[in-house]
Amino acid sequence: MIASIPSPSSSGLAVGPFEVHVYGLMYVVGVALAIWITVRRWEAAGGARELVYDVAIWAFPAGLIGGRLYFLATSWSEVPGHWWGPFAVWEGGLGIWGGIALGAAVGIWRLRRAGVSPAPFMDAAAPALLVAQAVGRIGNYFNQELFGRPSSLPWAVEISPEHRPTGYESFATFHPTFLYELVWNLGLAAALVWLGHHRRIRPPGLFALYVCGYSAFRVFEDSLRVDPAHYILGLRLNFYVACALTIAGAVWFIAIQRRDRRTAS
Repeated sequence: MIASIPSPSSSGLAVGPFEVHVYGLMYVVGVALAIWITVRRWEAAGGARELVYDVAIWAFPAGLIGGRLYFLATSWSEVPGHWWGPFAVWEGGLGIWGGIALGAAVGIWRLRRAGVSPAPFMDAAAPALLVAQAVGRIGNYFNQELFGRPSSLPWAVEISPEHRPTGYESFATFHPTFLYELVWNLGLAAALVWLGHHRRIRPPGLFALYVCGYSAFRVFEDSLRVDPAHYILGLRLNFYVACALTIAGAVWFIAIQRRDRRTAS
């Protein structure tokens, strides 16, 4: 091995007498960035920032709950054994599919209660959600989790023996799939912003592309990952979920844009 990315020696940072878990800290930073980006995009579209704050107060906790429930339902064997294990989100364990589903549902509910069409707001929030997810992957790096198959590439990540999955104890470096996703999410966020400025996309077309684009990458990512998971016919459960959502997002986007053309004619 000529080069590799070392893993942090600890998943926390000492702040006086306290230890701050980086995973939880990155979640807070990601949420803050998502709110800030959505505020800027929503105000540019003529909306009020107070609505963003109201939706965030409800949607982000719902996303946290949904993400944890999805993780508990699909990866119960990975839950810490102590009594508070199901609640220990600072140790990792948030399923993005559950987080998006419940967070989006609650956010749409708040928008409808405010008398606002959810579609334009969803497009304003889509790039912001990708940035938040990218920041969250930094927490996975500190937890030494969500990495891929063994690799000798120069950017492979070193994983401590206690974090290596069963059957991979003799390997030291692995694909940093969390890093791959971080880069993809930021690139996809930039692409959505560009499309919103340079192409006529009927809302919530950008959100549909977010669902499609993110899920498409997860098809690739889940083909690499080796962390414990439920398998069906030799493939990870999340692989099938990602395939289904990639297709659903693409069909949704096409249907939205075709409806726009029919309306115009």
